[in-house]
Amino acid sequence: MTSFSSFSGVITMISNFWSGSEESMGCYKIMTVQSREGNVVNFVIEPTTYFLDHEMMSVGDMVIGFYDIHAPVPLIFPPQFRAIVMAKLIPGENVKVDYFDEQLVSSDGKLKLNIAPCTRIILENGQQFIGNVENHDLVVVYGPITRSIPAQTTPYKIIILCPREY
Repeated sequence: MTSFSSFSGVITMISNFWSGSEESMGCYKIMTVQSREGNVVNFVIEPTTYFLDHEMMSVGDMVIGFYDIHAPVPLIFPPQFRAIVMAKLIPGENVKVDYFDEQLVSSDGKLKLNIAPCTRIILENGQQFIGNVENHDLVVVYGPITRSIPAQTTPYKIIILCPREY
C-alpha cells in the first residue's frame, strides 16, 4: 500500500531530466510546480507516471501531482518527488489518489465513495475494470461531497492503479 501526498499549483517549467542513460534521454522530465503561496516542487515525470485522461500538460497549467511520501528523495531545494499521478485542475472537479479499503473509505479517513451505475471504472490504460474496487490504490475524480465525517461522494470516474513492478 502506497501512502500518497499531493502538491498543487501552476507549472512554471518543464525540461528533460537525465536518468542516467543515453537511450532514455527525453523519456524523463522535470516539471516545476509553484503553489499560490510561492512554494515550489519539482516532479520527476517517468514513463510510468499516470496522467489523468492522458492530458498533455504545459507551462501555465494548474495541476496537482501525487507522490509516495515513503519514497526516498534527494535532500535538495526545491524538493523533488517522483510523480505517480498528475492531473490538471478543473473547476468543480476534485481528484484524490489514495488507498480505499473494503468500505471504500480512503486511508486518511476523509472520503467515502458511493459508487453509482454511472460511475466509470477503468484501468490506467483506459480499459474497463472488471472486479471489486475495494482494497486498491485509486484515482478518484468527483464533484460535490457531503459535510459528514468522512465526507461522502459519488465519483464521476475511478481509475484503478495496478501494482507496479520496479
